[in-house]
Amino acid sequence: MSLPATTASLQAFDEDAWDDLLNYIEERRVIPIIGPDLLRVQTDRGLRPLYEWLAEKLATRLSVDVVGLPQPLTLNDVMCCYLGQHGRREEAYTRLRSIMREVTFETPLALRQLAQITDFNLFVTTTFDPLLENALNLERYAGQPSTEVIAYSPNRVADLPAERSQLQRAVVYHLLGRLSASPTYVLSDEDMLEFICALQSEHLTPEKLFHELEHNHLLLIGSDFSNWLARLFLRMAKRKRLSDPRDFTEVFADDHTMQDGRLVAFLQQVSVRTRVYGGAEAFVAELHARWSARQRPASPSNGGSAPQRFLPPSREMPENAIFISYAREDLPAVQQLKAALDAAGLTTWFDLDRLEGGDDYDRKIRANIARCSFFLPIISATTQRRHEAYFRREWSYAVDRVRNMAGGAVFILPVCIDDTPESEALVPEQFKALHIVRMPGGEPTPEFLRRLQDLFSGRQA
Repeated sequence: MSLPATTASLQAFDEDAWDDLLNYIEERRVIPIIGPDLLRVQTDRGLRPLYEWLAEKLATRLSVDVVGLPQPLTLNDVMCCYLGQHGRREEAYTRLRSIMREVTFETPLALRQLAQITDFNLFVTTTFDPLLENALNLERYAGQPSTEVIAYSPNRVADLPAERSQLQRAVVYHLLGRLSASPTYVLSDEDMLEFICALQSEHLTPEKLFHELEHNHLLLIGSDFSNWLARLFLRMAKRKRLSDPRDFTEVFADDHTMQDGRLVAFLQQVSVRTRVYGGAEAFVAELHARWSARQRPASPSNGGSAPQRFLPPSREMPENAIFISYAREDLPAVQQLKAALDAAGLTTWFDLDRLEGGDDYDRKIRANIARCSFFLPIISATTQRRHEAYFRREWSYAVDRVRNMAGGAVFILPVCIDDTPESEALVPEQFKALHIVRMPGGEPTPEFLRRLQDLFSGRQA
């Protein structure tokens, strides 16, 4: 496969991907990891990347001759040139701290937009500046310094105070150190090497943090990682071979990953759960707009009800559960149905992890259909439009199970949530032999609830 084709295949971040991501965010199963691409600040020469501006100021403070250095300047270039002139390494860190103390920047819009997404309570940053902390204090705490800030250093391992679900306020974790007069943060490539080695050491790893990184979806926004550093960071966060099946997804949203053909090819062929979105600020703006739209209360001006928050099903299907099979566009109706069945004392399960894929995911779904109590396929105008989709494979697995059942056994209970004509429904022939129950919007009738309760009682008798 050519690299251009590979790049094109990773560019697609479609409506399904956005819908899945927003569902995960609302369940607080996503951790944003912030990089320097989001830090554009207003300077005397206009809007510029903060770390480019800092590199120029640091070169001046350290009297580094920048003639011949690549442009734009980087902090690593300045540091290496300074050390080559026999400068004292420690002096660069205190000079940089002084530069930051002497200036006040307006908080970048992208950081403020991320801070407004209140479903994020843990932010990891690979930068050393205080701008993310400032954004959270501004947007969530009326400017008061209430954000908890934690910084890692190989000489002082600091971990999360508790599991993420138990955090009482927003936390910013500086994975590569925090601005200081001491050399306790990453300023150069050599510093990066020391930090990465320490983070992989058994005795120097912040265990609570890495547990959260391993067991949540990750948004790497504005990262400036090089090809191999991106691979290494991903492997370090997930704690397993990237080609092994895993339940969680990562999104790279930055200005350069998409341009690195070899990295993109690696991600597509090896780390198949990783997606790439070009442009950090554009990604944040789109994410913020979509998340905000979900938070709008019902009103005539926005066309009615907004998607309701709901208690999601457990990740693993409980015993004797009712399996609900649906098209992702019908999730609001499925939420309504689940709430009613739960209220009636019936155990339900449906899959929310629609970014999963591959053989491992398929085995999980097939095994759940093989052991569920009843199977509820949701029929709708959406399923009529989608002639090829994963829910159709679920329907096929349910039909396969029925073939092993005695005649007259009740297992599949088709449900139609709109006015799709029964005679025109694009469903397996075995469904058409069954009574299709109509539940507009996913609201079950009392008769249907009683029938399910009776069916459960009959099984337990």
